[in-house]
Amino acid sequence: MDTNALPLLDRGVLQKLRDGLDDEDVCKHFVLNFIALLPDRAEKVRLTLTTGDLRGALDAVLSLKSSSQMVGAERLAEFATDLEHCLRVDTRHAEPARLLPQLAAANISRITKCGRQTTDLLQKYVA
Repeated sequence: MDTNALPLLDRGVLQKLRDGLDDEDVCKHFVLNFIALLPDRAEKVRLTLTTGDLRGALDAVLSLKSSSQMVGAERLAEFATDLEHCLRVDTRHAEPARLLPQLAAANISRITKCGRQTTDLLQKYVA
């Protein structure tokens, strides 16, 4: 799948979140928390990959993926899903201490860029 073809943000997911919470302020607070925590989540992915910490990388990627899915950040969630797949499959055939820094080099800039773009859209959504 061409990850870049996915929308940055699925507003339908945000609408379902808003409807499910039945309180616009709670939804807004949830989205603002996602925005506030996103840089730390991306940094944890970067740090665990560059240090070859497979367990930490899986935890960081799963956190990024699930939180992104919850706010409708489809492209960011798919980047995390692709990275999770690499962590689970490719590390069976390669030493994590060598592979993970390569995965960092191949993925961190696009995750960071997508995170910034998604944040910009989400800020407009909650404004």
